[in-house]
Amino acid sequence: MKEFKGKLSILVPAHNEGPHIYGNIRELQRVFNEIGCRYELIIVDDGSKDETYKNARKAAKGFTNITVKRMRKNRGKGRALKYGFRFAKGDLVAFLDADLDLHPEQIQNLFRIMNKEEVDVVIGSKRHPESKLRYPWHRKIISNVYFFLIKIMFGLPLKDTQTGIKLFKYEVLQKIFPKVLIKRYAFDLELLVNAHHLGYKIAEAPITLNYQRFMGRIGLKAIYHTWWDTMAIFYRLYILKYYNYE
Repeated sequence: MKEFKGKLSILVPAHNEGPHIYGNIRELQRVFNEIGCRYELIIVDDGSKDETYKNARKAAKGFTNITVKRMRKNRGKGRALKYGFRFAKGDLVAFLDADLDLHPEQIQNLFRIMNKEEVDVVIGSKRHPESKLRYPWHRKIISNVYFFLIKIMFGLPLKDTQTGIKLFKYEVLQKIFPKVLIKRYAFDLELLVNAHHLGYKIAEAPITLNYQRFMGRIGLKAIYHTWWDTMAIFYRLYILKYYNYE
C-alpha cells in the first residue's frame, strides 16, 4: 500500500477486550507504520464491562491518529461501526476485529485486489479456495449453512459475508450506511446486500484466520437472532423495497 496516496481509516469495534486491547492497538500501529500509508485508527468500545475503554485510551495517549470512542451500552458490532464511521476521514475505510484473529497485515492484499479488479468493496472470505483457516468444526458448519441460506434468498455473488476484515471506498459507506438498520448479527449481510443492490462491485479475498476462542460467541440465541435479522433484510429488500434509492 506504499503507493496509496490517500488516507486509510481503520474502524475497530471492541467489546470486553480489556486484557488485549492495549497490545493489539500497538500491533495495529506497528503494521500500518510498516505499510507506510497515511492512516487513522478509530477504536469504538461497544459497551464493554471491563477495562477496554480505559486501556484503549491509554494506548491512544500521545497519538493524534488514534481516536477512541465509547458507547455506554452494548449496541452490537454494526452499531459500533456506524458510530465509528462518523469520525472517519479516509479515502478508504477498513473494518478489523479488535481480537486480531484476522491479522491487519492482510489489509494489503485486500487493497491489491481492489486495485487489480477495479472494485468498490473487498471482503475477506473464509470460503475462498486460498484461505487458510484454524477454525472450529462447529463454526464451519454454521458458516456453510448460512452461506447456502443467503445464496438462495439474495443471490449474492459472494461465498462469505460474515468475515470481519473488509475494505470499502469511503463513498460506498457514505451512501449505504443510512439505510442499514441491523445493529448486531446480520449487519454484514445487510451492508453487502445494500451495496450489491446499488450496483457497487464487490470482490472476495483469501484470508488467514487464527481463531483464538474455541467456543466463540455464537450460541443458539445468536443463531436465532441472525435468522430473524436475515428475514427482516429479505422483507425490506423484496416487499418494502426499502433499499431503493430515489
